Amino acid sequence: MKNIDIIKRLYNDYTTKHLNKIILAIVFSILVAASTSATAWLLDPAIEKIFINKDQSLILIIPLLIIIAFATKGISLYLAKVLMIKTAEEVKKNIQIDMLSSFIKADTEKIEDKHSGNYISNLNFDVNQITGMLSNAVLNLFKDGLTLVGLLFVMFFQNWRLSLIALIMLPIATITAKKLGKRVLKVTTEAQVKSGDLNKYLIDLFKNHKIIKIFQRESYEYERSEKFVNDLKTKSIKIATVFIRSTPIMEVVTGIMIAILIFYSGKLIMNNQLSINNFFSFLAAMMLAYQPVKSLATVNVIFGQGISAGRRILPIIDQQNKILSNENGKMLKIENASIQFKKINFSYKSNLKNIVLKDINIDIVGKRMTALVGHSGSGKSTLLNLIPRIYDADSGEITIDNQTIKDLNLNSLRKEISIVDQNTTLFDDTIYNNIKYAKPDATDDEIFNAAKISMCTDFIEKLENKFETIIGENGLKLSGGEKQRLSIARALLKNSKIILLDEATSSLDSETEEKIQKAIEELTKNKTTIVIAHRLSTILNSERIYVIDQGSVESSGKHDELIKNSLLYKNFYERQIKNN
Repeated sequence: MKNIDIIKRLYNDYTTKHLNKIILAIVFSILVAASTSATAWLLDPAIEKIFINKDQSLILIIPLLIIIAFATKGISLYLAKVLMIKTAEEVKKNIQIDMLSSFIKADTEKIEDKHSGNYISNLNFDVNQITGMLSNAVLNLFKDGLTLVGLLFVMFFQNWRLSLIALIMLPIATITAKKLGKRVLKVTTEAQVKSGDLNKYLIDLFKNHKIIKIFQRESYEYERSEKFVNDLKTKSIKIATVFIRSTPIMEVVTGIMIAILIFYSGKLIMNNQLSINNFFSFLAAMMLAYQPVKSLATVNVIFGQGISAGRRILPIIDQQNKILSNENGKMLKIENASIQFKKINFSYKSNLKNIVLKDINIDIVGKRMTALVGHSGSGKSTLLNLIPRIYDADSGEITIDNQTIKDLNLNSLRKEISIVDQNTTLFDDTIYNNIKYAKPDATDDEIFNAAKISMCTDFIEKLENKFETIIGENGLKLSGGEKQRLSIARALLKNSKIILLDEATSSLDSETEEKIQKAIEELTKNKTTIVIAHRLSTILNSERIYVIDQGSVESSGKHDELIKNSLLYKNFYERQIKNN
């Protein structure tokens, strides 16, 4: 995407709706420019009338006008900055909302393809670069540009010869800005990467805090954390250093230029070609012009940072999902909720060479329990995720009651599916809200009943705040079994026709498992249920058991049949009997 295309996109999508505020800020910028120029110009009559001619009539008027000029400048500058800050924050909010919307709607595989720390860096670091471009660069472009024009007018009005000498600042500032812009663009991109690395490390640090303690790796992690922070610090210093790199250049040039002007002005004054009042007015205008010239020299740099950030952000906002909601698709009509996998092949886009599922053909009997058995990594969980279209198969067809799921309205499909995963996912919210998440319009009685059936009330009643207990990030204040039971309560509340159980009792001790099995029986009653089970004892009565090995169906049948016909299943079963 070209730089001009990024600017146009940011302007059309996020800035035009705030055009009235920007125009008002420009009006205040004009007042800043006019008042600054007026301050320089007023020195001419002040010196001539008061100090040279000793005119008593202006001794109050000119100082009063100078006060008015400075007050106008100060108030106008304040109002212009406030308007642009508010506009920038609104733009920031809108960009972040669009990014979050993109994250929420994105295909799961897309989200899993990139560390969440990088997304957080995009959401914060990059968006701040764009808002900085709007609140600083755009305002400075108008404010300092107009101020420079006004001061140049005063300078040329006082003496055009001296003004031409002073104009040497402009090409030097332009060349400096161009060189700085290229350097800052590179360093800012590097800083974004380091910001993403720090975010990634921070997320991993919190997620694996217990592991760090167990393996006594505090010192190692401290060294790592220091490295990540130092790397970002180094890049931040580079950015700040590049920004001020123009300062010594501009100072030296300004000093040389003032020396030349004093020398040349002295000659003109001695020859009566320039009056002292004209010189001081010109000198004041030129000195006041130094700040806007210096500021304009960094505008290109700030624009470069914003454009670089836009180049990373816009593709996230624009990303096209493979799995679409298909709002105009057919609504799923459930009769028996029988499911068929027909010649299914699948591989993750991040590793196309590794085929996860190969020519899968499975018939799931409606309103019955079907089990999937196999080694870890054989593709069982992937099979489950294909049903609610968390992923889509590369080829083949999945049907529910002879309705191809790709042709269905996605919401109507997922409405009829609940999942209880081995990696229980909970929100840092109350127990009540975590259960209610499955059905936002659920009544208190429905929520309490779901908790009761799933044996959640056993531990909820022991908590000080009962259902209003905040459970922490991903339920860290609860045990594994308690989290699993909350997950089952959530699925119970949804009351969908299809239940997917992925190692649903893996976190439970024997006593709790026995209790929870009753809850699962309640959950799966007259429901089409697909179970991935660690303990084969929980699936012995399944309608059908499919043995998955290296992405293929090795064999299928009832328990007794598989004991006779499948060596792999027999080995699974005998190993568990020995362990028990």
